[in-house]
Amino acid sequence: MNRKKTQLCSTDTDLLLDADRRANRYLAEIADMDVFPKELARSALSRFDEDVPENGFDTFETLSLLDDIGSPGTVASNGSRYFGFVIGATIPVAAAAQRMMLAWDQCASSYTNSPSADVIEKVAARWILDILDLPRESGVTFGTSASSSTLVCLATARRTLLLRKNWNQDIRGLSGAPEIRVVISEKVHVTVRKALRVLGFGEQDMVVAPVDEKGRIDPSKLPHLDEMTILCLQAGEVNTGNFDPFPPLMEVAKAANAWVHVDGAFGLWARAAPTKRRLTDGVELANSWTTDGHKWLNTPYDGAVGICRDRHALADAMNSDADYSSASAESQKNLGIEFSRSARGIPFWAVLRSLGRTGVAAMIERHCALAEYVADALAEAGFNLLTRPVLNQVLFSFGSSAETAQIQSLVAAKGKVWFGMTVWNEAPAMRISISSWRTVTHDVDLLISELKAAAQVVRSAG
Repeated sequence: MNRKKTQLCSTDTDLLLDADRRANRYLAEIADMDVFPKELARSALSRFDEDVPENGFDTFETLSLLDDIGSPGTVASNGSRYFGFVIGATIPVAAAAQRMMLAWDQCASSYTNSPSADVIEKVAARWILDILDLPRESGVTFGTSASSSTLVCLATARRTLLLRKNWNQDIRGLSGAPEIRVVISEKVHVTVRKALRVLGFGEQDMVVAPVDEKGRIDPSKLPHLDEMTILCLQAGEVNTGNFDPFPPLMEVAKAANAWVHVDGAFGLWARAAPTKRRLTDGVELANSWTTDGHKWLNTPYDGAVGICRDRHALADAMNSDADYSSASAESQKNLGIEFSRSARGIPFWAVLRSLGRTGVAAMIERHCALAEYVADALAEAGFNLLTRPVLNQVLFSFGSSAETAQIQSLVAAKGKVWFGMTVWNEAPAMRISISSWRTVTHDVDLLISELKAAAQVVRSAG
């Protein structure tokens, strides 16, 4: 295949090579970095606080500042010892694919703007439906986050329910529209609340469903549903990893003809793991789903998925055709929020092609096994497990609320590992998430050692 000669001058090429060299060095050193930067490194970030320059700086000097001052101030979440939130590191093939995307610099809105992006993202969408075993006729939008993807799915849900009452939102707007109720879990993730708020749903439009001691919606206490209800369920509660009991909830929702949306930001990937799939039984009966890539698939940030069983409803709700830019209903600009967008489905494609079905399953099951390993070790060391691990989350405390917070602070200050605090049943708790493809037994052994040492300090002080 003939290729045009590069238009980059040697200086431009050298700059990109320097960036690659610096990035590779950062990754090579990440195992020895403080997981959370020390005060000196954070204070140095003031160097970025400059006025807009009258005359531009040398490009190499700009890159040097970014690396020399910016790199030490980063959180090593791309490493193996970060256990905060549910954040995976980026698998190298995904980073490499994104590097190619930057070189291509495509507006991946449609086939006309980028045939390559359009074709590859369609394949990635098909593979995602396959590996998650969701209805193959579904529409798939690649959004920037689970938040934006949830917004798309819930907007599609509202528009569809209003059409049931012969209310065309596109023409008549929302003023005077038929009422739509939203039923959410008592443990609903904040991003679902945010999406609802952005869509104009107030607290009085939301009915809270009570949960059991594990944070799962109690089917016996499920509020009334009807054909003008959106029911939001969870695949992986953010603290415990627990799943709402889908079979009985879906049975009620389907009988009422309610729209069911499942927030599966990380938990939906359990469906790809044979030993964990049972947790997701019944989830395939929903109307829409969201999941992230950067959490458990270990793709870069700004990559998530919104899935809608009725692909035509999704395309109708999100259509952005214009006189100067029309495209098929299957184009990403007509399935999501963004008109101009990057081909964020390509890293999904790269990871799925490289790991395959068995590789994805093995990574998920390994993380779950490590969570069990950590939980057993902490229980033996005198920590209080607040619930047994369901997936890759370990929720625990130590002594009083003050002692729990003190232990997290002591561990974080040493910088060898990092995890965060949360609140469970109105009391402070510590939460460990194991999500990085880099994390192995040695890393969690270090985590356990750091926690034991902190506990000893707290015991001695008491």
